[in-house]
Amino acid sequence: PTSGTTPGSAAGTTLSTIPSTTPHSTATSPATPAVTLRGVTKTFDAAQGPVIEDLSLDVAKGELVAVLGASGCGKSTLLGLVAGLDQPTSGQVVTPGGRPALMFQDATLFPWLTARGNVELALRLRRGGERLDRRGRRAEASRWLDLVRLGQHADKRPHELSGGMRQRVALARALAQGADLLLMDEPFAALDAITRDVLHDELGRIRAETGLTVLFVTHNVREAVRLGDRVVLLASRPGRIVHEWTVPIPHPRRIESPAVGALAVEITEQLRQEIRRHAR
Repeated sequence: PTSGTTPGSAAGTTLSTIPSTTPHSTATSPATPAVTLRGVTKTFDAAQGPVIEDLSLDVAKGELVAVLGASGCGKSTLLGLVAGLDQPTSGQVVTPGGRPALMFQDATLFPWLTARGNVELALRLRRGGERLDRRGRRAEASRWLDLVRLGQHADKRPHELSGGMRQRVALARALAQGADLLLMDEPFAALDAITRDVLHDELGRIRAETGLTVLFVTHNVREAVRLGDRVVLLASRPGRIVHEWTVPIPHPRRIESPAVGALAVEITEQLRQEIRRHAR
């Protein structure tokens, strides 16, 4: 979907204008973007000013971009705009592949449906899903659950699954929507460290197998470095990109590795500076 109109002055605002202030920081201009934002501003209350202001970003197909920032900087608002759940006050949001899939911190599964039933529901609502009969939906739902390694638990209901398993079902349901872009809003924040670590591995594996593009919002700097091909830092209200890092560490990465830790320290210091600036 395409929404809004881009003012001429904002159209030229690209990531290349963002200053690189750290050794790892770099700007990119993907040739084949899965997401394009140009001069995006979002204001809910004119008296309080914009939540997001003049934000421009490209996300390449197959890329995972992690978005960091202090609470209230507009991270979730950004995802809502990309998802088409809201419209920008000004600027342009383009997702050439169509409507993205969403995944939240809460799995939000229907408790009366099995794991397979939750995925089948997404298939029924998917554009073109009406072409699948009941047997076809069952088979495809099972395929997605196999991809997240939950095939043997397909007939269990959410209360019979652990938190991590419920999030896997939510991931399978999101993937079943047929979108090539997944928006993730702190999807692992409520999980214990070991389960979160396992799901980091699973997300990396699924990306490698499917070529999925991911825009990933998190408060966890190490998580951002472990998962992201790039890490983007938003200023504290109005949200705009103030720093960007390309992560040069080869996959697979471990969250406890020295290279991940070193870059996380660097990014954390920039985040602290943004929080201090906002606190003044």
